[in-house]
Amino acid sequence: MSEIADAPDAPGPKKGRMLPLLLGLVGAALLGGGAFYAVYSGLVLSPNPKVQRAEYSPQDFDFVPIEVITISLPPQSGARFLRFAGQIEVAETSHSDMMRMQPRFIDLINTYLHAVDIDDLRQPAALIRLRAQVLRRLQMIAGEGHIRDFLITEFILD
Repeated sequence: MSEIADAPDAPGPKKGRMLPLLLGLVGAALLGGGAFYAVYSGLVLSPNPKVQRAEYSPQDFDFVPIEVITISLPPQSGARFLRFAGQIEVAETSHSDMMRMQPRFIDLINTYLHAVDIDDLRQPAALIRLRAQVLRRLQMIAGEGHIRDFLITEFILD
C-alpha cells in the first residue's frame, strides 16, 4: 500500500494547453469576419473605385438598332447563310453618340460573326456566349458606362 501512496501522480491534461488553441481559433474567426466585411463592403478589392457605374431606371436607356447582317457560309458548313440582327441598349444620354458609332458596331459584329466557327453556333448555349462576347466588344469600343446590354433579335442559320 505504501507504494501506491508514494507513486507520483499520472500525467493529466494541463490546463494551459487549450488556451493558445482557443485564442488562435477566436483570432482566426475575427480576422476572417473582418476580411469578409472589407471585401463585401468594397473597402478592399473593389474593381475600380474611381469609375462610377451608371445606375439605370426604366426611363434612362434607349436602343440603337443593328440592321440585319447576312453572312455567306462555306459550303462544307451545311448551311448557306447566317442572318443576324440585334439591338444595343444604351444610356439615354449617350444615344446620339452611339447612333454615330453604329457603322463601327456593325463592322465589329460582322467581323466577329465571320470569325466564329459554324459548329460553335450550333451548340445549345451558342446565343448566350455570342451575346456575351459581342456585348463585351461593344462596351470596349463605346467606353465605360455607355452600353448596358445587347439583345439578339434575329438569328437564323439557313
